[in-house]
Amino acid sequence: MLYYIRKMRSQFNSWALLSVIFSILILLPALLIMVQLFAESNENWEHIKEYMLKNYIVNSVTLVSFTGLFTVLIGVSAAWLVSAYKVPMHRFFKWGLILPLAIPPYIGAYTYHGILNYTGVIQTSLRNQFGIKVDQKFFDIMNIPGAVFIFTMFLYPYVYIITKSFLENQSSSLIENARLLGKGSFMTFIQVVLPVSRAAIVGGVSLVILEVFNDYGVVKYFGIQTFSTAIFQAWFGMGDIYSAIKLAGTLMFIVVLILILEKVIRGRKQYSYSTSKVRPLQPKELKGWKKFAVLSFFLSLFALAFAIPFIQLLHWVYMTYDVILSAAFADLIWNSVFVAAVGSLLIIMVALIIANFSRLSKGWTGKFFSKITVLGYSIPGAVIAIGVLTLFLFLDQKVISLYEWLGLEPTLVLSLSISMLIFAYVVRFLAVGFNSIESGFDKVGTVFTEASRTLGMSVTKTFFKVDIKMIKGAIAGGFILVFVDILKELPLTLILQPFNFYTLATKTFQYASDERIHEASVSSMVIICISALSIFFLHRVLEKEPK
Repeated sequence: MLYYIRKMRSQFNSWALLSVIFSILILLPALLIMVQLFAESNENWEHIKEYMLKNYIVNSVTLVSFTGLFTVLIGVSAAWLVSAYKVPMHRFFKWGLILPLAIPPYIGAYTYHGILNYTGVIQTSLRNQFGIKVDQKFFDIMNIPGAVFIFTMFLYPYVYIITKSFLENQSSSLIENARLLGKGSFMTFIQVVLPVSRAAIVGGVSLVILEVFNDYGVVKYFGIQTFSTAIFQAWFGMGDIYSAIKLAGTLMFIVVLILILEKVIRGRKQYSYSTSKVRPLQPKELKGWKKFAVLSFFLSLFALAFAIPFIQLLHWVYMTYDVILSAAFADLIWNSVFVAAVGSLLIIMVALIIANFSRLSKGWTGKFFSKITVLGYSIPGAVIAIGVLTLFLFLDQKVISLYEWLGLEPTLVLSLSISMLIFAYVVRFLAVGFNSIESGFDKVGTVFTEASRTLGMSVTKTFFKVDIKMIKGAIAGGFILVFVDILKELPLTLILQPFNFYTLATKTFQYASDERIHEASVSSMVIICISALSIFFLHRVLEKEPK
């Protein structure tokens, strides 16, 4: 017993203390929502529960189910074809098929609606050039099937990236043995590739599901009633934060069930090499109609998911840039860059502290803290926003009491400040920065850290003089990923942004909601270009890393 007490004392240092504090702060919003979920309900909630909740659940599950199915079909097929076969422009497609991630789904929704509506380029060309008038129902995208199309096109890269990375590191002997046993390309894919890739596929589609639950821009613009739109309606429409909290808690409960189901589906099956001599899968040159078919698939996918909306946005930018580009737009860029930079910096700092403690701690505490970091990314942004808002309103009540005690005028300080928004970003995206830094620590190991400690350096001095210098690439990569995620974030920012404070994402949403799609293109293009450059940079870094 005394041994364990001494061991706990030796592990409890400033790194452990900071990790505990940050973990509690991350957990608080979710805990507050869960506590309020069981509070006494009001008339609004009773009405929602009786007449509307079923519709929210059905629509949300429908979107998630069909989007998950189609992203798996497209993402896994693209990953397999890129990894196993070589066609013209093969190197371009390897990273080009990731580019749709640079376009947030809500921007894709606005763009495709602008392309397909009555005044869009397709119907205008049919009327003016060919004299053809078509029924509007054939071009109506503002429904659940249309939303599934948008989500599929701009979220399939999650499945594609993870599955491609897994397949590229697989032994080619798996495929060669299947072929020697008489299996064709299709049966090899079905009976060999899919089973061994199951964990990667489930991991990718889990991210897709979380993104669909998190979305507000697409479903709001298309008029589809889901949990995200319901939370906004309860809070902004009814002014009822208690109903918003109950909706957020219900959605969080559903997400937790899905994550548990994901773990069950993954199971405990693992695949490992039977020999230390591993020859990675090498793409095979395709010829004839097969080459044409695969190339057509890649070109069609790239065109639908990136090239067409990007070109349309460029055209709209050319039409409106002289109206939009102004001092106000410069302020908009500054607001976006400021909150993204500050949020990213704080996330990297917190992630470094927790990751360093987790790797040096050999007990369960390190693993526990590392698991907490992924909590925020598993919860939709609107849910986190409600939790953070509840926390800051509670803190404001205490501050108001202090003001009254001091004889000062009571006022809301915390819940109207930009600090609340940045704190919510930290909770939401800490997992992104943590995963990057943790992978960096895993690659360098603890050999140099232990050597420094042997030479008499403290943990803190070793961290600043040795550890942090060895993972500079991971830190930079994590910062870029978080920066881009914050730049694109919509529902959380809409709920928590201070009065008269807009970002590129929220301004884009405002323009689109006012049916000013052309004006929304400039801010959309800034978001897309920054995201696309980041994707290209990270792809080059990953390509240079040793396998």
